[in-house]
Amino acid sequence: MSNDGKMTLKEAARIQSATAKANKGKVPKGSFAARAMSAAAKNESSETKDSSSGSDKKNDKK
Repeated sequence: MSNDGKMTLKEAARIQSATAKANKGKVPKGSFAARAMSAAAKNESSETKDSSSGSDKKNDKK
């Protein structure tokens, strides 16, 4: 893993692809590949929030 030990979308996609090839196109729920993709998506989301300036206006409902 790169990026300070965090799973990236590219790495997760590679793992998911290999898993799907080994399982007739399926990625089982709860598999390492599924968890890797989830972690990568969360990391991507947190990086986007960290790099944005100011507060997140979309989530500030009144």
